[in-house]
Amino acid sequence: MDRRKFLHNTGLALTATATGMLAAPRIGFAQAKPIRIGLMAPLSGVVAAGGKEIVEGFNMLWEEKGNAIAGRPVEVIVEDDAGNPDTALQKARRLVEQANVDFLFGNLLANTGLAVANYVKGNGVPYFIPVIAADDLTQRESVRNVIRVAGYTASQMPRPLADWALKQGYKRIATIAQDYTFGHEQCAGFAQVFTEGGGEIAGQLWNPLNTADFSPYIGQLASMNVDAVFAMELGADAARFMKQYSDFGLKGQIPLLGAQNFTDQSVIRTLGEECDGIVSSAHFAEGSDNPETQAFVKAYSAKYGKMPSLYGFSHYSGALWVGQVIEQLKGDISDREVFIDAVLKSELANSPLGRPVRFDDYGNPIYDVYIRKVVKNADGKYWNVPIETYPAVSQFWTYDPKEYLAKPPFSRENQGIQK
Repeated sequence: MDRRKFLHNTGLALTATATGMLAAPRIGFAQAKPIRIGLMAPLSGVVAAGGKEIVEGFNMLWEEKGNAIAGRPVEVIVEDDAGNPDTALQKARRLVEQANVDFLFGNLLANTGLAVANYVKGNGVPYFIPVIAADDLTQRESVRNVIRVAGYTASQMPRPLADWALKQGYKRIATIAQDYTFGHEQCAGFAQVFTEGGGEIAGQLWNPLNTADFSPYIGQLASMNVDAVFAMELGADAARFMKQYSDFGLKGQIPLLGAQNFTDQSVIRTLGEECDGIVSSAHFAEGSDNPETQAFVKAYSAKYGKMPSLYGFSHYSGALWVGQVIEQLKGDISDREVFIDAVLKSELANSPLGRPVRFDDYGNPIYDVYIRKVVKNADGKYWNVPIETYPAVSQFWTYDPKEYLAKPPFSRENQGIQK
């Protein structure tokens, strides 16, 4: 499918501009200047499925508002970052310097987000990141105009899962993760809490993005004599890992725990029994009985013929959050500092989560986090259902922020493991 057809099918109905870029057609507001938004997503590459749902969720919110906010039309310009930092930087420059967007949104992989964050650090353009989770963007290297609306840090969500695992009596766990920033930090958040609680990390395996054959890794996991495995894979890698883990005969023998993206709808809707029973942790669970969540799931499913993923939910909620602020400012976002300050002081209200969400003092949202289990719903489709809730989980877990930030950031070498 070519790019124009894809964007048309996801509801953007784009038209070419004089620069050769694509932008949503203007709506008939005679005197109001359009709000121009640059949306970046990986529409090609290993996480393209998630990238498509970034566009879908983001666009769904604006369509519900009639592609207008506070009396101003909204134009969305979509660019494919291909999951590549260099490409993401090139597209961000094009959106800001040629398309003259008012602000940037999106990206998916941590490395692409870091590249764009470094760029906007120098020009002050607001950059909203619902799923870019690199810890230090709201910790040691925070950038005022890089804001996690409806986002989270990588190490934030796995911590409740580690605590839950300890309560299940698991004493030895091995981890496997994609070998880049997001994988390093998600594993570290899990390993830190698990080992501080008396658990042992028996071994850590790292695989490159777009790994086709996981058998060497799974063979090692099988020999580690562990109580469970924690896996941080997303996109096509997650689907391949679950299938091969089952084919290898480990499913049912060694419990499989997952980071939030591991059992995301963008992955499990393509699977069968391979994903059944896997436990993960996240602030969003499409199988929650919360009325607001179910209303969103129903609306998204009716529009796109599938349940929402974390990517679709996050970008819908992120657009909602920023939209609420634009309405509060009566459509005037000409002063970037006033706009950014208003966002940082705001709360996400009336969202699919069914409860207000606020930022901590460092610009990262605080959430109730679900421990979720993959089960079949009444329609025979797999989804994530909450089995336990950890309230008000911040990016700092139970640690004092100042003491936490005085320590080195997580990396492949620094996994926060307590000996």
